[in-house]
Amino acid sequence: MRTAGWLALAGVVGLAGGCAHEAAKVAPPAHGARVALLPAESEQFPAAATALNTALRDAPLDALGERFLSKVSLEVVQLSIECVDASAACYAAAGRALAADRLLFAQLAPNGHGLRVTVTLFDVRAAAPAKQSAGDFPDEQEAARGAARLVDTVVAPR
Repeated sequence: MRTAGWLALAGVVGLAGGCAHEAAKVAPPAHGARVALLPAESEQFPAAATALNTALRDAPLDALGERFLSKVSLEVVQLSIECVDASAACYAAAGRALAADRLLFAQLAPNGHGLRVTVTLFDVRAAAPAKQSAGDFPDEQEAARGAARLVDTVVAPR
C-alpha cells in the first residue's frame, strides 16, 4: 500500500512538472506585451460604444504587442476583483487579473452639452496611463464618427 502511495505522489509530481513545462511554452513572446482590448459599454450612448469597439478591435497594435479581446468591459473586470475605483491601482489590478501587460479601453460619459470620450492605453506594470486621448462631442453621432481618430491617436507609435 505504501508503494502505491509513493507511486501516486510521483505521478502527481510528474504531472506538475509537465504542466510547468507547458506553461513555459505558452509564455508571451519576448518581442511584445499582451494587450487586452476591453469593450466599451454604454446604455446611454450605444452607437458611440459600438463605433469605439470597432475602432479598438481594428486598431493596428502590432507595435504594442499581442492583442486579445476581453469578453467583458473594464467595469465588469473591476467588479469581479472588487476594486471599482477609477484609479491607476484598480486598473493595474484589473490588468493583472487579465494577465495583460497593457489595457486598451474607452470610456463614455455625459457632459453638460453632449458626451466626453476618453481612450486609454494603460501600462499595467507601471500602473499608469501610457497614452490617453479625449474628445468632447455635441452628440452621439459625432462621437461615433470621431471614435477611430481617438483610438488612432492612442495606438500610433510615438
